[in-house]
Amino acid sequence: MNAQMAIQHVVHDLPLAATATFLALFPIVNPLGGVPMFFSLTADYAPEERRRTALKIAVYVIAILVVFMLFGRFVLNFFGISLPVLKIAGGLIVANTAWGMVTGSSRMTTAESSEALTKEDISLTPMAMPMLSGPGSIGVVMGLAAHADRFVSYVGMVIGIVALGLTCYLFLCLGGPFVKRLGPGAVGAINRIFGFLILAIAVQLVWNGVADFKG
Repeated sequence: MNAQMAIQHVVHDLPLAATATFLALFPIVNPLGGVPMFFSLTADYAPEERRRTALKIAVYVIAILVVFMLFGRFVLNFFGISLPVLKIAGGLIVANTAWGMVTGSSRMTTAESSEALTKEDISLTPMAMPMLSGPGSIGVVMGLAAHADRFVSYVGMVIGIVALGLTCYLFLCLGGPFVKRLGPGAVGAINRIFGFLILAIAVQLVWNGVADFKG
């Protein structure tokens, strides 16, 4: 591969992988949906402490998704899990997340919510995981990584994940007044719309997995 072809691959594949990763993960991570929980758990925090916590959450989200992106394939090979099986399993997990959003159910269990109220640091759990980077987003990022066949695609995926982390940070820092202005009803409606879109993504993942088996 000459230098010109290498540059063409970078110019084409890098932004494509970054954009595809961001768009695939954004509705599942749903930073807006995490804002009410974040402001509820940080109600007693000073503004600077809240910003530091939001930054830590964003860093944890990036780290979790990048780790599973890089090492998810080794995990699949170790356990002998094929890509079609991953697609179907990931689709079912994403569907469960979407159904909870559509019906208004919490992403966290009652025990996790109770523990969160007494924790001093809520950045890793429950905010980064499972609230934002939960099983659904992990399954999707592993599926995307399984299709990556070039180093530049992995770099693009990392850029997309970092952009998603920065988006989470901005939502958590600036979303409080916005969510208050919208009100619980509007936020719930937005979550249900996201849930419907995510449910469609889940059905597509399962369909692709079944199609791969037939192929």
